Amino acid sequence: MGTWPDTRILDLLGIEVPIIQAPMAVGTTPAMVIAANRAGALGSMPAAALSIEQLRDALTTIRQASDRPINVNFFCHQPPSVDDARDQRWKALLEPYYRELGADFDAPTPVSNRAPFNDAACQVVEEFRPEVVSFHFGLPEKSLLERVKATGAKVLSSATTVEEAVWLQAHGCDAIIAMGIEAGGHRGLFLSDDLNTQIGLFALLPQVVDAVSVPVIAAGGIGDARGIVAAFALGASAVQIGTAYLFTPEANVTAAHHHALRHAQASETALTNLFTGRPARGIANRLMRELGAINPAAPAFPKAGGALMPLKAKDEAGFSNLWSGQALRLGKDLATYELTRELAEQALAKLT
Repeated sequence: MGTWPDTRILDLLGIEVPIIQAPMAVGTTPAMVIAANRAGALGSMPAAALSIEQLRDALTTIRQASDRPINVNFFCHQPPSVDDARDQRWKALLEPYYRELGADFDAPTPVSNRAPFNDAACQVVEEFRPEVVSFHFGLPEKSLLERVKATGAKVLSSATTVEEAVWLQAHGCDAIIAMGIEAGGHRGLFLSDDLNTQIGLFALLPQVVDAVSVPVIAAGGIGDARGIVAAFALGASAVQIGTAYLFTPEANVTAAHHHALRHAQASETALTNLFTGRPARGIANRLMRELGAINPAAPAFPKAGGALMPLKAKDEAGFSNLWSGQALRLGKDLATYELTRELAEQALAKLT
């Protein structure tokens, strides 16, 4: 393989190709991380949906299989305040679905949880010492961030606006992920909850590159070599790719999600807050069409998902979050290693 025109991320993170396999809470497995590493990319393990023991087990598996750099990703949201009335209104809105599907409306509502980065998570970082630690929804409080940096880890976080990128650099990020609105999964916005601030990657990326001095990683709508080349042309030092990896056999997705990824059109994805309470991009399904993709009744993140669990158990396709970016139609049924090498080789051939 030839030489990449910008090697700052390669040098900073100790990887061979400037591709980061996105840390998707839905879909990522240790096998995916290991395969991405072996292909020379940065494999990323999401932690937000795992218990501390599950995270420790996943990292043990990865470390036993590979000594290459890894990324562990954490959420930095503030836990929601108690709002029983809002929770009850949300469940009442869903009652007709409970009745239709035969779910027990009167049973206690399951708990939907996403743990923010805390002392226990930081202890895992200190134990396993991943080479990269990335965050979503900003950064953790200063003392925790200092402990992460003391391990030698490089710190990344997602910016959805230029203002967020500038903030992240000022607060210690070693590189910034410029997240365009095309990206699947949760929006990383944290300085504002106004969706009108969210713009496309190829408008956001060059402005972020101009505003900060640290390397910038492009994310959102990149699914093949052409997207990688375009991102480099606009100043990116690397790309983060998510949806393309959901097509790999290493991905852990439900049958409904697997089918939707392969049959939905790019125009069928939308930002929605219904499944968690925070805006995230997924493939439109029954719940999104009938309640509206963004509905103010949804409880604050991550509580919205609890009342949906009994419905998902009855109808996975209609009531589960089918996360996907807008470039889903570029997806190929390749294994993680082969996909990563193909993306890198084809992009480099176009760049040199």
